[in-house]
Parts: sequence; structure tokens; C-alpha cells
Amino acid sequence: MYGKMHSACLYGIEGVMIGVEIDLANGLPQTNIIGLPDSAIREAVERVRAAVKNCGYRYPQQRVTVNLAPADLRKEGSAFDLAIALGILTTSGQLVMPEAEKLLLIGELALDGSLRPVTGVLPMVEAARRAGFRAVLVPLGNAAEAALISGITVYAIEHLRQLPQPEQQSVVNLAGMKESAAVHCPDIAKRSEVEQQIVSVNTMGVYESNGSVETKSSLPVGLAAAEAIAVTKETVLQNPLPFPVSVSSGLANSERPPVMALTLDHLKYIPAVMYEGSALTADDGMLEDYSDVLGQNHVKRALTIAAAGMHNIILMGPPGTGKTMLIKRLPSILPPLNDRESLEVTKIFSAAGKLKDAHSGLLRGRPFRSPHHTISAAGLIGGGGIPKPGEVSLAHRGILFLDELPEFSRNVLEVLRQPLEDRVVTISRARAAFTFPAQFLLACSMNPCHCGYLGSGGLQQRCTCSPARIAQYRSKISGPLLDRIDMQVDVPRPKDWGGEGSSLSSAEMRAEVLKAQAIQTERYKALPISWNSELSGAALRRYASLGREGTLMLHTILESLGLSMRAHDRIIKLARTIADLEGSADIASAHLAEAVQYRNLDRQIMTED
Repeated sequence: MYGKMHSACLYGIEGVMIGVEIDLANGLPQTNIIGLPDSAIREAVERVRAAVKNCGYRYPQQRVTVNLAPADLRKEGSAFDLAIALGILTTSGQLVMPEAEKLLLIGELALDGSLRPVTGVLPMVEAARRAGFRAVLVPLGNAAEAALISGITVYAIEHLRQLPQPEQQSVVNLAGMKESAAVHCPDIAKRSEVEQQIVSVNTMGVYESNGSVETKSSLPVGLAAAEAIAVTKETVLQNPLPFPVSVSSGLANSERPPVMALTLDHLKYIPAVMYEGSALTADDGMLEDYSDVLGQNHVKRALTIAAAGMHNIILMGPPGTGKTMLIKRLPSILPPLNDRESLEVTKIFSAAGKLKDAHSGLLRGRPFRSPHHTISAAGLIGGGGIPKPGEVSLAHRGILFLDELPEFSRNVLEVLRQPLEDRVVTISRARAAFTFPAQFLLACSMNPCHCGYLGSGGLQQRCTCSPARIAQYRSKISGPLLDRIDMQVDVPRPKDWGGEGSSLSSAEMRAEVLKAQAIQTERYKALPISWNSELSGAALRRYASLGREGTLMLHTILESLGLSMRAHDRIIKLARTIADLEGSADIASAHLAEAVQYRNLDRQIMTED
């Protein structure tokens, strides 16, 4: 006996359809799962066995083989439990699932038969929709997440007992039905007389009541076509059943188990909120606002430019000058995610198991990730036997904040080079290569030296670091990494603390950012980019032309500061953003000069080292 169900697994952050094939054969009772399963999948044998028995079903005492196809794709996780359980029940003749070919099954089983939520449901359901599936059955805890994908029906259950149970069915003896049936039709042709309510016998021995004539060429063993019984509408109304009627053959030696037809209409899940989500704005009761930071208006100007063009930025200054405070308020001035970006970010969080509240819809606020400096390279970039997304991917379309940058391991920092340049992370393994999106704004902070007081000018705190110690502290940040950071801003101790109402607020800064974003959206509507920081090659020359005077000015500055050609392109992109904030179609010399001043910190660091 052979049966097949459909489930899915994660491959990176994308869902992949998996066929769960079941074969029952004579032999010693044992269950084998093949198809490159991991330990969690192999242990599904015991979970499924206990769940099936504890829910009143019969686990087949035969040789059971479960194949997860395609067999050359490594699988992991516990999302196959439900598909394996229903596959065994249908193959052994205890359930009938007429539309199993278009139903995706996802869920982990507990020993008592209850279903537990799994991670990565959103990308799995999206892949199922692309593959043509019409419905998905998931644990109730995953229902809101699955419902975020339109175009597919979501069914949700909490327990296997919500499916048809043996004790809920009526097992009818055929001989008894011959005596009690209102109409006995030995001749198939006479069925037109009871056309209002016909119950036909299918190959599994299930009577189907659907108000239309059904002809079955194959009947259960021991039954002849002439023994088919049609039950009138009155008989059915007198004996209402929640599910189609199961029958036994009535033979003396028959041990045919009851057969339940699985219908899911009563399990349909209708979410209260779909696709709406909530955008993160400065007026939604946020506790952190730039008006809390007194002074430092030149740093706020730099952060506005960074947010308007998604440019990487590093703040450098003594302790207590507000570096961390300034960067943590950066999300309050960023625009919300659009529909395409929102689905991308939500899929990543779902695959990583960090989607906390799916009832509020797709994520609309841009992510803000701030890992501790003890993080490993795999934690930052992603990794594992089957790689999972790291912090750079969790910060996709948002902000990755590295506080106290030199405290991070140099090996960890160097792995940032490729994602900062390519905006994707590619992790290669022996069997496959996984690509994760990693388009983020890198925001960093650091002290000027190990003690932190170099150049602070304070009378109470003076730098005690030797030149060698300062060089050792700054050597953790390599030149190539620093070259990829567009803006390097000095944050000194504020001299003008300002008065009430004199500090820029998040609402004011956000208005400028939204104005610049609208200009970029219109400019790049025919290109697969959204921000000035994504410009490169021919697009950079077309949309950020400096003119003869600007080109000569920039080349002179580059020669005097000793900057690289990468810095050349980043200065142009930065000047393009400054011009957008000013509402200028062309890049003027003033815009270029302001962009250059945000790049002189790397020259100072190289000179001091």
C-alpha cells in the first residue's frame, strides 16, 4: 500500500516543497524514514506512533517506510510530523483525504496528539502558493502567520482529535442496512428514482452523500455492484452524522477497520487582521525621540543624511557624548517598509524563528539589530549545518548597530566586507550554497582610544594611553572595512547644551528623510534599486553626474587626502543624497564639500596610526 502527502521545509530562508511518501509492506513491524533526515525528523517515528495511538487510531503493525522527496536534499526540523501521521492513517485505510494532492501539511506533534507551532511557516506557505497548492493545514499557533500569504486557504487545528475520530463515526453493517434502507436498488439504472440523495460506495468503503448520482466501478472486497444501497433523504435526516458514514463489509471473518473521510471546512481559520501591519512612526507613542538629545545638531544632520540615503555611518567620540543614544533613535526617522520589503523582512524573521506576533500582520517597522561584541562570525553572518540567517540578514532593510566597534573581534568584523559591498551573504557548503539578503545600514560607535578620552579636552579626564596602545586599539578596524563606511563623524563633548525647544526632534528629521525618499523613489522607479547608496556603474554616472567643475574638485580632494576609488564613489553617492535633501536636481560644489567632510576621519586615523 502506498500513499503520499505534501509538506515543506526551509532551505535557507526559502520554502521547498517536500513529498512525504508512505509505503506499508508485510514484514517485521518497524518504521524507517529515508531522504536525508536530521535527528529531529528521525525521532518523529516515536512522536507519531504515540500521537496516533493516544488519539484513538491504530498504528499499523507492518513495515512502514517514509520517504522524504527529493531524496538528495537535506532536511531538518519537526514540521513533517503531521504529514507523516496523516500519511500513515490514509495509507492504512483509517482516513480518506480526497484532496490531499493540493493540501500542504505542516506541524509538530506532541505525544498526546496536540500540534505545536514550527518556525518558517511564512516562506513555506508562500512556496506552496507558487507551487499551486490551494490549502494548508497548520497548528493553531501558526495560523496567523500562514494567513499573511494571500491566495491560499488556511486551516488550523490544535489537536489530532479535531479530525474525524473512530468513536465519532457510525460503522454500519451492510446486512442491517439492507433491511432498514428505504430503497434497495439492485439495478444501477433505477437510481434515478432517488436522485435527491444518493449514497455510493467508494473503494475505501465510505458512503458519500452529496445530492447527486455517483457511479463507482470498484467496490470493497466481498461486495457486488448489485448490493449497492441508496438511502433516501428522509433516512439521512433521521440519522444525521457529522462526517460521511463508514461501513464494514458484514462478512463474518472481516476485521475491516472503520474508515473516516477527512473534511476540513469546519476547521477554516479566518484571521482578524490580514496584510495590514503597523508602521513605526515617531507619533505612535515612541519613548525615544531626538529631542531628548541636547545639542549635537551637526551629528543629527549627519544621521538625517544617513537615513535619507541608507548610508553607513560611524560615530567616534569620548564616553558620554551621546553616540549610542543618537544611533538608537535612528529608527524613529526611517520610512516604513513598503509591501515588497515587508514580505522580505517578515520571511527572514519567520525562518529564524523570531516572528513574535503575526496577528498584527507583516512587519512594517524597519528592523534594528544590536548584537553584543562577543558574537561569533557565524552568528553575525549566518551558519550551521543547514545555514540559518545571521544578524546581517535579520537587519535586512533596517539597521545593524555595532556599539563599541573595536571591542568586536577583528575576524568577526572582517566578514562584513562582502555583505557591505554585495548586499547579500553567500554561505557555501559541500552540497549547496545558500544566499541570504543583507541590505542594511551599518551604524557604529567607538571611542578615540582605549581609555576613551583622547582629544576630549576635559580638565578632569585626560588620556592615559600611549601611542602604541592607541594604535593597537584602532588596528582592530582595518582600512578596507573603514573604507566601506560612507560617513565618519566626530562627536565631541557638547559645548552648547541648548535650551528648551532648541533641539531637533525626530518628527522634523523624519519629514526631511521622507522628502528625500520620495525623490529617490521617483528617480529609480525603472531600476531595481531604492536608495542612493545602491547606485553603481552606469547608473551612478547617469544619476549622480558632477559636471566638469565638480569632477576636478573631487579629484583634487582625493589626491590631497589619499582616499581610494571606493571612497570616490561613496562621496558621490553621499553628495547625491545631500542634494536630494536640499531639493536640488544637480549636485553642487557645496553638496560635494559637505560629503567630503564626512570622510576625513579615516585619513586622521591612518595618519595617527
